[in-house]
Amino acid sequence: MPFQLHFDESDLLRCRFAVSPLWETQEAVRTLARPERHGYHLPWLRGIRTAAAAIDLAPLHLLMPERGHTPDFLSRPPSVPLPTFEEEIAAVRGTDPELVRTDITLALADTPGAAASPEGRAMAADPARALRKLAGLLERVWHELVEPDWPRLRTLLEADVAYHSRRLAENGLHGLLGELSPQLGWTDGSTLTITGTSGSHTRVLGGDGLVLMPSVFCWPNVVSGYLPPWQPAVIYPVRGIGGLWTRPSDRTPDALARLLGRARADVLCALEEPAGTTALARLLGLAPSSVSAHLAALRGAGLLTSRRYGHQVLYERTPLGIALSVSQSATD
Repeated sequence: MPFQLHFDESDLLRCRFAVSPLWETQEAVRTLARPERHGYHLPWLRGIRTAAAAIDLAPLHLLMPERGHTPDFLSRPPSVPLPTFEEEIAAVRGTDPELVRTDITLALADTPGAAASPEGRAMAADPARALRKLAGLLERVWHELVEPDWPRLRTLLEADVAYHSRRLAENGLHGLLGELSPQLGWTDGSTLTITGTSGSHTRVLGGDGLVLMPSVFCWPNVVSGYLPPWQPAVIYPVRGIGGLWTRPSDRTPDALARLLGRARADVLCALEEPAGTTALARLLGLAPSSVSAHLAALRGAGLLTSRRYGHQVLYERTPLGIALSVSQSATD
């Protein structure tokens, strides 16, 4: 049986996007133990190998069965679009210990031998202590393995949200969800069906709505679940992961750099997805003021267009800008 989420009209009004550094931190831990996920992340894995080997991740891995329940409290759906890791881990630390016990017990039951192991028994017997230990581990993983690359990850995740927000406005929720992943589809017009997940789950949203979260480390899978009291969420693979661990300048054709100048060409080529000045500055390692000047020049030349999204201005390539970068790439 697949996962099924049943919508009514009020749920359609409470669907939103979010980006979660806590979720990416948990999934980074899972990725370390899943060789089938390593292909796109080999540069990251090589970079964090020594730091990861110094962290005992066994307690977290014990709660991450191959198929089954992972504790919801460890990566609760964010209540705001872009929380900080500090905000999210503080919320984790505030979880009711009895809820922690229930969540841990469900996860241990899905891993053969986990409930009877010394670590498993200790976590179930003292959930408050387990909570402190697990939160501390996640915080260390964040600071040592994920935070150094967070600007790069965040830029890609924010670009995905900007793109799919526009698609939501163009096609509505029913059209959008089918685009996020082939694992997502509608049944009877009001039931979202998620195939290829571990186990089965049915939930009537009942006005809770849905959180949509792009993810780097869950690729290529869709993840869902979240039992009450958590708001339901669908985590889907982010767009553009193929170029995540390459430097934007590595993708800039030399011919285009000679034509526009290296920095300006890098800005143009980095805009594979719509992005704002700050995100581009983080991605390219340039000062925001310099990026702003390059964006203005490229827009003035008809290579970019801009539009406001919330509190930021997003830039994207015009057909001329796309044609120029593609033709110069072909020339190289």
